[in-house]
Amino acid sequence: MQQTYASGTNEKTHKKIEGTYLIFNIISYSVVIVAVILCLLPFEMLVSGSFTSESAITQHGYGIIPAEFSLEAYRVLFKYPQDILRAYGVSIFITVVGTAVGLFVTSMTAYVLNRKDFLYRNKLAFFFYFTTLFNGGILSLYIFFVKYLHLKNSLLSLIIPLIINVFYLIVMRTFISSIPDSISESAKIDGAGDFTIFLKLILPLTKPGLATIGLFYALEYWNDWYNAMLFITDIKLYPLQYLLFSTLQSSEAIARLSSVASVSMIDVPTLSLKLAMAVIATGPIILVYPYVQKYFVKGLTVGAIKG
Repeated sequence: MQQTYASGTNEKTHKKIEGTYLIFNIISYSVVIVAVILCLLPFEMLVSGSFTSESAITQHGYGIIPAEFSLEAYRVLFKYPQDILRAYGVSIFITVVGTAVGLFVTSMTAYVLNRKDFLYRNKLAFFFYFTTLFNGGILSLYIFFVKYLHLKNSLLSLIIPLIINVFYLIVMRTFISSIPDSISESAKIDGAGDFTIFLKLILPLTKPGLATIGLFYALEYWNDWYNAMLFITDIKLYPLQYLLFSTLQSSEAIARLSSVASVSMIDVPTLSLKLAMAVIATGPIILVYPYVQKYFVKGLTVGAIKG
């Protein structure tokens, strides 16, 4: 009888635990689903707004479903499709090349600064950090690139300014410091040089960190329009972001002129045009992100913890 009572008690306890787990799972999944909806809803409204007519946005605001379907914003953007396609090509080129060069330079610099036998590593690290506090300003940057490097209307002027980021350098240095020194020492005993150790040992072991800062570099290059505004005057070299920015500025100028003149010179969908531009500019990044997502969280967590 005692065994029967104990068995019944264990069964009740087991059912109670199962019920607790079930409630916990329901709450957890509900929270995750709500979070996913909250994350996707703004982008869905962005896409919906880009397919909504200007008058419908003005009257009804933004919605999940277009109040009045219209492709006018995309017609304005793709009025000259060769410009958009060329700008896409420029942006893809500077993003791929800039990210690759930025990753190589950042990881190599981080490796050097992490070397304990490098005499001036702390002083050099201070100089890198100093640039985050003080810089020469826009004027000195423009004079240096245009007058001394002669890089006006050159794609290099869009790549070089962003080639190294001190924050990413610190993240990469911290990540490399988590790699045991015994690995490099063993390679040195086998006759490997510093460059061989860096290429064949350090880089493969830092893939999560490289993927993390690589995504940051790619976003930085892809979203950059400011350097194009400073150094690029040839429309054939416009990156996508600056071309869209110029298109938006032109459409807003026309809309303001029409308003001042009290004449409907041209029906420019300025509100839906902004949303369509955001959709076009965001698309490629959304396609790339899933491929690096598996490294992203690991790169942030491992790179932030030493040991």
